[in-house]
Amino acid sequence: MKLDTFVCRILILAYTKEGRLEEASKVKMKDILCYNPIIRGPCKARRVVEAKKYLALVTRRRSGKVGKSGKDQRLLETELSEALKLLNEVGECGLGLSTNTCSSVASHFNIAGDMNKARQALEHMVELLAGVEDLYGGIIIDLEKTMDSEAFVPLLRASLSQWKQRGKRAVWIKLPIELANLVEPAVKEGFKYHHAEPDYVMLVNWISKSTNSLPKNASHRVGISAFVMNDKREVLVVQEKSGKFKGTGVWKFPTGVVDEGEDISMAAIREVKEETGIDTEFVEILAFRQSHKSFFTKSDLLFVCMLRPRSFDIQKQDTEIEAAQWMPVEEYAEQAFMKRHDSFSSVAKVCLTKSEKEYAGFSPIPRTTASGKTTYLYFNTKDLTQV
Repeated sequence: MKLDTFVCRILILAYTKEGRLEEASKVKMKDILCYNPIIRGPCKARRVVEAKKYLALVTRRRSGKVGKSGKDQRLLETELSEALKLLNEVGECGLGLSTNTCSSVASHFNIAGDMNKARQALEHMVELLAGVEDLYGGIIIDLEKTMDSEAFVPLLRASLSQWKQRGKRAVWIKLPIELANLVEPAVKEGFKYHHAEPDYVMLVNWISKSTNSLPKNASHRVGISAFVMNDKREVLVVQEKSGKFKGTGVWKFPTGVVDEGEDISMAAIREVKEETGIDTEFVEILAFRQSHKSFFTKSDLLFVCMLRPRSFDIQKQDTEIEAAQWMPVEEYAEQAFMKRHDSFSSVAKVCLTKSEKEYAGFSPIPRTTASGKTTYLYFNTKDLTQV
């Protein structure tokens, strides 16, 4: 884009912003700028025609006559996107322009003042992607409406340009599965995958010049192992139909994965009920184990939870559980498999110790966070009178 076209557009945008369409329509390259020898050469009729077309589009847009998916809409968005990029590059008549050029242009045209007006005009007139600011200087875009890539890309470019000028650090785009067609265009504009769920993919673009400090995707999966013992010193155990224990004959505690937004205590109660039909009351966390690369590349946190049974009639889950029973705790601990694997034998020892001696685990105590949410703090309450 030549300097003459840039200045012409600045004037048109400034006048149009203030509703002075008659004055905007009189802006031509010869009116002011062609008196300046530095930019006299590019002042051709073709440039004037371009300016008039641009003004026509702007005027039609203000009157609501430009369709949101029409050719004129895309042309206008592309033009404004280019103007935004140039504004960003030129800055306050400094970047990319020599001192002589700035001085000569400034003698006929208050470029710094009108560039500020132009910025305001652009912010008012350019349609940007709807987004909300996060707490860390970023923008989150949650797209819901159907959109083709031809309409999406100009909007995205214009939005990125403005957000860069505003000093935003990162832009997140949440694309529902219905808008999977926009993944490739977004990637071509610098976005990368961050995480995905069954119904959407989250992309992110670090647009700041500072060091990228984006958080990685979730590093751990959280699971529970449920130690449930009745008054007869029998523990609730199952044999699984699938997974690494399928067909091994190993009796193990009910286990499962904590759902998104679910408390550990509630997950333990739910998993026991689903697999065995037994109602329970959560008591405490006895131990936890961390292992790496357990689920694809993710690490695993397994919490060994003690629960008190409230019912005793087993109704096993047919889809996942081969068998379920109440087994004497000593018999459970004496399984050959337990003796061969110290991680399992250690858990068995913890549970035996809890059943026979003074062993204090971590009980869930409700607390309120700084944001007002209710959460649970797990700690040993045995020797504490008040926390």
